[in-house]
This record gives sequence, structure tokens and C-alpha cells, in this order.
Amino acid sequence: MTVTYSSKVANATFFGFHRLLLRWRGSIYKLLYREFLIFVLLYSILSFIYRWVLTDPQKRFFEKLSIYCDRYAEQIPVTFVLGFYVTLVVNRWWNQFQNLPWPDRLMFLISSCVQGQDEHGRLLRRTLMRYVNLTSLLIFRSVSTAVCKRFPTIDHVVDAGFMTSEERKIFENLKSPHLKYWIPVVWFTNLASKARKEGRIQDSVDLQTILTEMNKFRTWCSTLFGYDWVGIPLVYTQVVTLAVYTFFSACIIGRQFLDPAQGYQGHDLDFYVPIFTLLQFFFYSGWLKVAEQLINPFGEDDDDFEVNWCIDRNLQVSLMAVDEMHMNIPHMTKDIYWNDPDVRPPYTLAAADYCIPSFLGSTTDMGALTSTPLNTSGMYWNTDCTPDLLTQH
Repeated sequence: MTVTYSSKVANATFFGFHRLLLRWRGSIYKLLYREFLIFVLLYSILSFIYRWVLTDPQKRFFEKLSIYCDRYAEQIPVTFVLGFYVTLVVNRWWNQFQNLPWPDRLMFLISSCVQGQDEHGRLLRRTLMRYVNLTSLLIFRSVSTAVCKRFPTIDHVVDAGFMTSEERKIFENLKSPHLKYWIPVVWFTNLASKARKEGRIQDSVDLQTILTEMNKFRTWCSTLFGYDWVGIPLVYTQVVTLAVYTFFSACIIGRQFLDPAQGYQGHDLDFYVPIFTLLQFFFYSGWLKVAEQLINPFGEDDDDFEVNWCIDRNLQVSLMAVDEMHMNIPHMTKDIYWNDPDVRPPYTLAAADYCIPSFLGSTTDMGALTSTPLNTSGMYWNTDCTPDLLTQH
């Protein structure tokens, strides 16, 4: 379920963002605490072995190994590789959201262009919108685990009312090794053409507009299918994951606090808790977890898209728009500003501070300048201007 916190950051306040750090659901703590505990445990075990188990010669060898690991771990370009990868994943995630298929534009067109208030006209409009919703459902079943669990078979799609038994027979009799989400699109276009011949769609321009909009809807669906089919190259994901885990595997040894008595450079202090190493693990691994969660937003993570909600919303809204609201227009009446040239909606007391004058330009507030007549033509110049400037202007 998508975690929404927009209302918490509507206004910039003191410690406004810090309050978000206390949230658990959808947080980095929930994603990372297992890996973090494993890292702390391994570091602590190795520190205990170094301090209390190893003999002196063994300690000297371990100290050389620790310095070696610390020196060469920094050569792993974790920041560059991970930063570029996360940027790519976030852009991909946002593009998938922008390509979610919404039927709103189609339902507006069908409600206004497919005429007939009789039962056949109502059936025609509802069937067209049902085909639109069926198209998106078939795509969502193929890319979303949550939707696939809700509609695991075509029987569930029929039982939910997206497809009739007769349509199911036609759907299953059409043999194709490919995903058949396009079949309802063909039904839609054929039915729309039939409605044009019957006069239910009165203008060929309206038919063309509806078909064009349906093609855009199909494009959204096929784009989602393309994102599911062609992901970020596996080799890049492997490189990033190996870089992060290799870096912190080396840090378990290389970031140990060594005996200050040995005089190693940079090991003047002996702390038990590597605070900055733990912070580095938290930030880098958290960055990787962000990519892991966003790389496929059609799963069941906290911030994945609510696709089942989209299905419910789209079906209910679209059928209402083309059925109950078809030509159901409120009676026209004069608005309250009918004879008022200075139209200004009222403000509540709570919103009084937002009532501001219109912006007329940045020079409006300069005020009237002290001026004296320059000549008989009535032109005025500022008395502070020098004669040279006056001549130039």
C-alpha cells in the first residue's frame, strides 16, 4: 500500500521533516534493519576474536590484513555506481506511474458521443467501457503479483463481471502464444464502428476521436507490459549489488579499531562502536534498498502502486460516467455573480491571510517619484537625474 505523507510536509516548519523519521511503515528502518543487525553482529564477532582470542603474532597479521582491506576498499566506486543506478531506477519507476492506464478521457468521450438513452444505448456505452477496463485488467494480471493473486484465472475475471461467458469462449478459442490483452481492444473498435453505422455515433470525427483515445489507452497498457518484459540489464544490477556487498565485507575487516600501541597511522583511538562505518552502511545499503523496492512497483511492497484500487476505481467511475451521468445535466441557472463585474469568491476567516492583491509587476511598488517639468510638452524627469543622463534618454 502506498505510503502517503504529503499532508505532513504541506508547510515548511521547524523539525517538519524530522517527524517523518519516526514513521515505521514504508521507512528505511523497516527495509534495512535485518541487514543492519547482521552487519553489526559480524563486526562485533570479528572485533571480539581480534581482542580476546588471537595470539600476538596472529593479531599482527590481522592488523596488516585490516589495513590492507581498508586501503583497497576505498577503490571500489560505490558512490558513482550506486548513484547512477538509483537514478535510473527512480526514473523508470516514475515513468511506469505516468503510464498507468486511466479510462477517464475515454469515458468522457463515450458518454458525450455515443447517443441513445434507451436500453440498447445504455448497453452499448457500458459494454464499451467494460472492454476498456478488461484491457487494463488483463495487463495488470500479467505484471502485478497483487492483481494476479486476486484474479488468478480467467474464471475469476468472468465471475468479477469484466467478461461474459460468451466472450470467454471467443477469447479462449483465439489461439495465440502471446498475451491476448489486445482482444478487448479489437472488440471495442469493432463495436464503436458498428455504433457509427447505426447512427449512435453521429459524426465520423467523434468516432475517430474515440478510436484515437483508445489507441492511447492501449499504448499505456503495452508500455507497462514492455517495462515488465525488458528490465534494467541484469548485469548492471549484479554489478551494483556486488559492489555494495563487497565494499562492506571489506569494511568488516578494514574498519576494525586496532591496538593504538602498535602506532598504525589513523589508529590513535580505540573505540568499540564504529559509528561512521555504521552510518555509511546505513546510507549506502539504504540506497540499494530504495532501488530494490522501486525496480518493480507492481509487487507488494509498502510503496508499490495500488493497482487493485485502480481497478476498482476505474470500473466504478467509468460505468457511472457513461450510464447514470449520460445526458443527466443539471438545470442551468444564473450564477451568483451574474451582474457583478468585480467577481471575487469569499474567503473564510481561516483563509483570510491568503487574500492578497493582484500582482501588477515588480515596478508597481516603486511609488510616485518626485518629479519636475522638463519642457512645455508636459514630460517629467526625476530631479535626481544628471543632465548627461537626461540627454542620453
